[in-house]
Amino acid sequence: MASKRLLKLASGILSASLVLTACGGNNGNSGSSSSPSPSPSASSGSSSPQASQDTPTPVTLSIGYATGDPAGKKAIEDVLDAFSAAYPHITIKNLSETTSDSYLDWLKTKDAVGEFPDVVEMRDTKVFADAGKLAELPEELHGLFSYLPSYEGKYYNAPLSANAPNGILYSKKAYADAGVTELPKTYDEFIAIQEKLLASGTSPIVVGGKDLWHMGFWVNYFLISQVYAKDPDWNSKRTAQTASFTDAQVVQAITDYKELFSKYVDKGWLSTADNQTASILVSGKAAQLFSGPWMIGQILEADPNFELGFYALPDREGKTTVVGLPGLSGWSLSSEAAKDSNKVEAFSAFVKFFFDPAQYKTFIENSGSIPSTSAKMDIEANEIMQQVLAIAADPGIQKSMMINQWYGENAIPPQFRNWYYKLLQELIVNKGDVAEYMKQADAEYDSNVKANQQ
Repeated sequence: MASKRLLKLASGILSASLVLTACGGNNGNSGSSSSPSPSPSASSGSSSPQASQDTPTPVTLSIGYATGDPAGKKAIEDVLDAFSAAYPHITIKNLSETTSDSYLDWLKTKDAVGEFPDVVEMRDTKVFADAGKLAELPEELHGLFSYLPSYEGKYYNAPLSANAPNGILYSKKAYADAGVTELPKTYDEFIAIQEKLLASGTSPIVVGGKDLWHMGFWVNYFLISQVYAKDPDWNSKRTAQTASFTDAQVVQAITDYKELFSKYVDKGWLSTADNQTASILVSGKAAQLFSGPWMIGQILEADPNFELGFYALPDREGKTTVVGLPGLSGWSLSSEAAKDSNKVEAFSAFVKFFFDPAQYKTFIENSGSIPSTSAKMDIEANEIMQQVLAIAADPGIQKSMMINQWYGENAIPPQFRNWYYKLLQELIVNKGDVAEYMKQADAEYDSNVKANQQ
């Protein structure tokens, strides 16, 4: 098992990063309104908020957030439990969604029936800001963060964490048994490793394709490496119809994706859930998982003695580009809740509590995340997580975003991502022609853009 040490992290060095793609959870917790509340901590000190002598006004906050990986789910639940204990006058009404592939649709449904959360983990800021559903982040909270994402000059989000790089989590034993002695310096060398793993009788790669969002890890590796690394504004060109999914670099990216899944991904990928991937890896049924650092804790929890390795995957030329640019997401306050001064105060208390180092340090460690705050904290990180942090902080490694994380002119239609991931699943299952499937993608994209303009 990898050794542990304390790292002094100044999250300001990661100011080019924002929120993780796969963090969320459910919580059935609620507080009472019978006793005085601690006053919120407005700074990044090391102690929890201190008790106030005044009895605050009871208030109820509905909080909505996405489901995701078990580590992120548990980490958020723990903070909410601690918040309810520290602020008994604030009753938390849980509105967390229960599916893993329709968070945007879930929020739209809640809005349609008059149940849009007071506080929401916002992943589609443009959609709801344009609809007038979000309030600006109170100015008193701005100083908590090393970087705040802005949309049309306004701040709506308190970023839960910094955007973490995805990479290959692999079994050192499986690599050794297959005769792999060096990590790949190019994508072609990575493919050569897959052939060695196959020859050794090991299924090379596990994928949790039952959860649609999990598809984003591999899909976006290829899009980032072959499209966004060379043209970060490709999405805006696709919207303007001056670029196409049938462009040579996109077709090549998806062709590589199809080849990888057809030859090297475990055959049960479409029925495998994300939360099953750690156990499949440690059991030896597969040698590798392409995911984020939140999986490190889950893997080592499943087997503390598992010999785990991690590396960022290079492209064919040996250049490495990873997820890491700041995205437009985080805790947000609804415009309706902002009309109630007590709810605004409770929201500010929640944000200050969540990001106070006394809680936030544990959240970061338990969720395998990278801090988004300006405060310095002693983070306990194992050897593998240290590698992740080094990649995130390395200015020599280019940072990018997943297809749906871009915003402003590069934002894609919000409903397109899930449709596209499903299309790419069908491409594999049906052994389809990549060029023909990319024509479908163009037609759907243009239809979505037109629908959103009406």
